[in-house]
Amino acid sequence: MSASTLQDGVPLPQRYWAVLTIGLAVAMAVIDGAIANIALPTIAIDMHATPAASIWVINAYQLAVTVSLLPLASLGEIHGYRRVYQTGLAVFTIASLACAMSNSLAMLTAARVLQGLGAAGIMSVNSALTRYVYPRSMLGRGMGINALIAATCSALGPTVASGILAVSTWQWLFAINVPFGLIAFAIANRTLPLTPRGNSRFDVASAVLNALTLGLLVLGVDGYAHGEGIVGTLIEVAVAIVLGVLLVRRQLDRSAPLLPVDLLRIPLFRMSIMTSILSFASATLAFVSLPFHLQGTLGWTATQTGLLMTPWPVATAIMAPIAGRLADRYSAGILGGIGMSTFAVGLLLLATMPVDAGPVGIGLRMAICGLGFGFFQSPNNRAIVTSAPLHRSGGASGMLGTARLLGQTFGAALVALVFSLVQRGVTITLLVAAGFAACGALASLMRLRAGQPVRGSLPAKTTPER
Repeated sequence: MSASTLQDGVPLPQRYWAVLTIGLAVAMAVIDGAIANIALPTIAIDMHATPAASIWVINAYQLAVTVSLLPLASLGEIHGYRRVYQTGLAVFTIASLACAMSNSLAMLTAARVLQGLGAAGIMSVNSALTRYVYPRSMLGRGMGINALIAATCSALGPTVASGILAVSTWQWLFAINVPFGLIAFAIANRTLPLTPRGNSRFDVASAVLNALTLGLLVLGVDGYAHGEGIVGTLIEVAVAIVLGVLLVRRQLDRSAPLLPVDLLRIPLFRMSIMTSILSFASATLAFVSLPFHLQGTLGWTATQTGLLMTPWPVATAIMAPIAGRLADRYSAGILGGIGMSTFAVGLLLLATMPVDAGPVGIGLRMAICGLGFGFFQSPNNRAIVTSAPLHRSGGASGMLGTARLLGQTFGAALVALVFSLVQRGVTITLLVAAGFAACGALASLMRLRAGQPVRGSLPAKTTPER
């Protein structure tokens, strides 16, 4: 298998089937996160668990994904992206069945950890595989399709969960993944491309340091967001920082580090990661705080609130593939700057929204946010992946997912911090979100001076994936 063949994508119609299996896996991972949130009260009642204990059904999944993204991306570079993807898909499917068969909170939490590891296997190499599936001239389109699927499933997740719970038990929320997982696995086995394998060894010590660093950081920030004491939070964050320093020092002299410090030296990659964190922090600040404003201040019901917020993901789903096509022709710096500026304007309009704003006014503001967010994501994701050499696509893919999770975690923590200091802090959180988006717009435009993506070739010593 030649390098040129790999870089030019896979031929039609194989490409369509490869896109389908990647899309199915992304859809399952995104919907699963949304339906678990909706089903949590039902699960807590059924298992006679307290709300504090039942929250681990969500936390266990998120924590497993966060700590394993970069190690699994590294394994993808060593053993091949298809192998890691298929293993992750198989683990996710088996864990979904285990979730459906769980008869205790402890068993369900353990199954959710396993499910999170499977989801990380999918997400850690998803963008790297996309880079091999599509020709270089169509990669932005591929990133746009992935963003379209994620946004659509995010919007449909609560509706799907409510529909299943209306006619059946919560176990079917997880069991429904099984047939789709089997189908996606069968398609992947026949259509996903074989990618080169590296000759380096997996760095177990770095993987442990990475898990402890990110795990303690997320636990500390998330714990504070759920009302834990400031002293415990500071201790966890301080230990995470110390371990993080040790992790970075261990990576500095490695040719393919698990934490991609080599890629972070590339200005375009570093700035694209930074803007990604800012974008997801902004989105989370708004999405977490807006329901409190719409229900508590404006008096809308929970169902009405869900409908009023729907224009955001719908607009994102519409704009993402359009921006993806444009990203194959125009600079991510320009497109991202336009997208984040639009996003900032939408957030500012929400922050200054009058109390007598009707459904149309609220929906339009949500749509502006969604249009800006969608216009930014596809070009930015393309920039992250293509600014890395081809043989480091796994590191770029893992870092892309890690940036999203870190942005979401810190966004949620900032909401908790503002709400603990100010009685009605929604306006402040939205203004902070708008400020982050504005900073992201400036950082995106600064990428115009960061140079062009690295068109790296395959390393001299690689062997085909078997």
